Amino acid sequence: EMDSFRILLYTLIFLLSVFGNLLIIVVLVMNKRMRTVTNSFLLSLAFSDLMMAIFCMPFTLIPNILEDFIFGAAMCKIISYFMGISVSISTFSLVAIAIERYSAICNPLKSRSWQTRSHAYRVITATWVLSLLIMVPYPVFSVLRPFPKANNTVGHMCRLHWPSPQAEQTWYVLLLFILFFIPGVMMIIAYGLISRELYRGIQFELGQNTESSGQKNGVRRAAAGSNDDDDGCYVQVSKKPSSGMELPTLSSADAPSKTGRARSNTSQAKLQAKKRVIRMLMVIVALFFICWMPLYSANTWKAFDLKSASKALSGAPISFIHLLSYTSACVNPIIYCFMNTRFRKALLSTFACCCRHKLCRRCCRGRRRELGEDGITATSMAASMATSVSKFSYTTVSTTGPC
Repeated sequence: EMDSFRILLYTLIFLLSVFGNLLIIVVLVMNKRMRTVTNSFLLSLAFSDLMMAIFCMPFTLIPNILEDFIFGAAMCKIISYFMGISVSISTFSLVAIAIERYSAICNPLKSRSWQTRSHAYRVITATWVLSLLIMVPYPVFSVLRPFPKANNTVGHMCRLHWPSPQAEQTWYVLLLFILFFIPGVMMIIAYGLISRELYRGIQFELGQNTESSGQKNGVRRAAAGSNDDDDGCYVQVSKKPSSGMELPTLSSADAPSKTGRARSNTSQAKLQAKKRVIRMLMVIVALFFICWMPLYSANTWKAFDLKSASKALSGAPISFIHLLSYTSACVNPIIYCFMNTRFRKALLSTFACCCRHKLCRRCCRGRRRELGEDGITATSMAASMATSVSKFSYTTVSTTGPC
């Protein structure tokens, strides 16, 4: 029963991770309007989480169920290396996103000069190269170690064989600091400062009692680069005031009251959006520690006291600890993308484009069957259908952005 439960959980997390991250990759690659600085880091995060799902989950579950690593010595080195790379890139991407958000919200004027896609690409390249270098010990020291099984057969374990216990302890302490403690502290600081900035904005907006002071606050917050519609995921600095910040033209006697009600509703929406962002930032930090603390604690425990750690964690416990860390691969897409309004619109826009293209091609094929292969007739019909489809797309989905 326990094995069936483990298989069910691993399968569910694997499918959610692969499906969610593939959706993110497709949307961010196909939709030109989504190619922003933050989304560049989210694309790198999606690739690393997809690698984690493919290279970590099956090759962790199957040996635990069979109590034997059946994939061979070469795959032992390859899988260990890709496991380490995917975890490292995912962690570094989360830190890069936190720093980018902090700069965009708390220092918008200074960050505007260097927050470009080319800079993001350089940072992403550096994180991948650094991860490839840091994880070199995994393929070097990973070996298949035989052990006797209960049924008088010989099984194999894919394990790291270190030259000395001190080297093993040093390695896991370094991983604890480089991939868990330091990134966790940096995320706490960055998101804490962002939350403080947003909280100050909430207090400032609540203290406004007149329309004039409310108007000044709206302009001031826009200049600070806080975009409330972003839900904390897609932070972009406004290059010019939006049309909503322009003074309204009064055309009737009751226009001031309508404008006041509209401003009140907008202010309440902004406050609610800021509160949602603060809650989301807290969830991001909490989930990072929940997902990764048990695994890094278990690895460090094994390095310093192998006997007691193996006795306490072998079998199902270590399998569920690994599964808890792998859940980050399916949680990250939900937090960073699917909870964001702009990403959901881009997702619907992308699939609407695909459906329209398929429908157009299908209709064109049907018309050609009815009218024959006459070149002039087919061309005129295709042009007519293209015109109608373009009109339909403009009226129905133009608000979600171009395909």
